[in-house]
Amino acid sequence: MTEIINRRTPDFNNLLSALRCERPSRPVLFELFMNTAVYERLAGRKLEQKDALEELKLTVEAFCAAGYDYASAYGSDIRFKANEKPHLSTTSLNGGAVIFDRKSYDSYEWPRADKYDYSRLELIEEYLPPGMKLMVIGPGGVLENVIRLVGYDNLCYMIYDDPELAGGVFDRVGSILVDYYEICMKYDSVGLLMGNDDWGFNTQTFLSVEMMRKYVFPWHKKIVKTAHRRGKPAALHSCGNLAAVMEDVIEDLKYDGKHSFEDNIMPVEQAYEKWGGRIAILGGIDVGFLMREPAEAITARCEAMLALSREKGGYALGSGNSIPKYVPYDKYMAMVSAAHSK
Repeated sequence: MTEIINRRTPDFNNLLSALRCERPSRPVLFELFMNTAVYERLAGRKLEQKDALEELKLTVEAFCAAGYDYASAYGSDIRFKANEKPHLSTTSLNGGAVIFDRKSYDSYEWPRADKYDYSRLELIEEYLPPGMKLMVIGPGGVLENVIRLVGYDNLCYMIYDDPELAGGVFDRVGSILVDYYEICMKYDSVGLLMGNDDWGFNTQTFLSVEMMRKYVFPWHKKIVKTAHRRGKPAALHSCGNLAAVMEDVIEDLKYDGKHSFEDNIMPVEQAYEKWGGRIAILGGIDVGFLMREPAEAITARCEAMLALSREKGGYALGSGNSIPKYVPYDKYMAMVSAAHSK
């Protein structure tokens, strides 16, 4: 049975208003992604055929049923191949590394964005409800993929031992991602670019601010421009403590929205008070909070957050990160329902 919370018509203009730091006509929902079980429950059907278009159709149905004005999508199946890491409670960030030196860099099979199939972004148009758009997600981000290919500790050494090689890895990854987004932004179905790239720990960025500015930010600046040149907004999803670089995100990179917030770093309410009005604040209801707290407390916090942002605008309600399988469905619904009660 389809669990439709509210049959309101999708209107991407509401999300655009939030991303412009304006007041949308009604509360806006935002999520990076959920999981197949939630998609199937919201859509009221099982995913029978696991191919890109069928998975996207299910995602669109689920996002629409829950009251979102967009749906998340990957433009193609492009990936940066690395070694698989064991799925343990804790693993080394060097575990999947495949590039260690100039020889392994030269022999690595770099993907070409234009060699992948993006037809899903066109074929989905006949299944998109009127007023709904796609948010295109990347296959990981610049820093995320460099760490995946090189390893975190290895990268820290490489930056000092062989800065030319480190710069080469960043440039190859960054240029491929720019090409990927350039292709995605051409499609009419796409309304929003998501630059998803985890940048830090609970206390700081993975690299020093100086190194972030040297290696990572120039490519994000180009990624944002691929959207803005098409008249489309760009949002950043990044976990970690970004307080030291938020001015860069807003003033230099010119992202329209920031996603991913954790209570133990900075609760979303504080982030909104600090940066709201200069950049859209997206989501922020901590995943741990969703796990631990009763449904009533979740709804109350969400309603309070919507009230806090009502006058100034520039906010969309959602989790601090995503809805993984271990978040109880009723807790997710307690969050989403707050946007439908206003």
